[in-house]
Amino acid sequence: MKIVVQKFGGTSVSSEDRRFMVTEKVLEAIADGFMPVVVVSAMGRSGDPYATDTLLSLLDNNFKNDNLQACDLLMSCGEIISTVVMSNDLNKKSIKAVPLLGGQAGIITNSNFSNATVLRVNPEKILEILNEGKVPVVAGFQGLSEDGYLTTLGRGGSDVTASLIGLAIKSKKVEIYTDVDGIMTADPRVVKEASLIEEISYSEVYQFADQGAKVIHPRAVKIAARGNIPLIIKNTLNSSNGTLISATCNDKCNNFIDGITQMDNRVQIKFSASCNDENENYSTILDLLAEDKISIDLINVFPKESIFTIDKNDFIRFDKVTKVLNLKYSCEKNCSKISLIGNKMAGKPGVMAKIVKTLRHENIDVLQTADSHETIWCLVKTDLAHKAVNALHREFCTSSQK
Repeated sequence: MKIVVQKFGGTSVSSEDRRFMVTEKVLEAIADGFMPVVVVSAMGRSGDPYATDTLLSLLDNNFKNDNLQACDLLMSCGEIISTVVMSNDLNKKSIKAVPLLGGQAGIITNSNFSNATVLRVNPEKILEILNEGKVPVVAGFQGLSEDGYLTTLGRGGSDVTASLIGLAIKSKKVEIYTDVDGIMTADPRVVKEASLIEEISYSEVYQFADQGAKVIHPRAVKIAARGNIPLIIKNTLNSSNGTLISATCNDKCNNFIDGITQMDNRVQIKFSASCNDENENYSTILDLLAEDKISIDLINVFPKESIFTIDKNDFIRFDKVTKVLNLKYSCEKNCSKISLIGNKMAGKPGVMAKIVKTLRHENIDVLQTADSHETIWCLVKTDLAHKAVNALHREFCTSSQK
């Protein structure tokens, strides 16, 4: 049996016209000899009647904070509605479809409501439906706890559902349908010259997703990589080939940097030994922040100074922790992290120098840098971030740069 998992995001199922396009994608898969498994998100985005954020707005904050199990039950309603409506639309096209909750599809989780961890996937029901010649339509973003409660998998959970099912049933590929043509060299809303990346490796696209690109959730990439299942990012609204993600992609791009992402709302923090003389907490500040679940990145540690960044949403909590510990720090707010990603940059001399030179030519100060084998990060002020991304894209991501 040749199986394909096709996941359709909220914008893909938000209207009758768009759901018609979804049915066409399913019919194309059948015509190509595949048995499709369809995974759907809730219809539309915030403000639309059945979108997850819209449903959550029906509850007050105190109830939401104290009743996560009830919130999961409410949040799951959007995907449940999508499965039934999408099944109806498929049946109108003579495609026999069976709507399933995440738990009915075999996704079993722990009881960490709102961000449950998947313990196992039992694919028997999905395989049974496929063997009957029918199409399972699975509610994304949700599972069932071992003690029978409906759970949700956190943001991006429908992508995770698609990869989990693909892994469990050994599908030939997983197609992620959205409202863009695939993974681009930069955000096309920021860089007009951004182009489609036709093929890319799991590790590179994981960096894209982890560093701010919103096309696919990084957890979904990790799961697909475990089973070496090709992921394809496609546009529901057209026939673009999209972006193929695999372990050994044929790299059609000659550039050693494949793309650039931008992550805003960063705050740069600096601790100096001279300002915290004789404070025993200074040497363990990173451990203390970890205990308070304050995530840090772009970490540079020197004998007399430590520099890192945090998310703006963590800053108030961070400030409270440092006051309790009597630690002094300085900070630079309104920063953005620019990430340049590409597996061919490893061992290539002069890349960082070229990045810094490019930004200085645009009168953009580089506040901090860090690098790995596949990614170089630069911290800049947010009001200059778009200018920085465009300058770096011109320098590294045009067809003439190799």
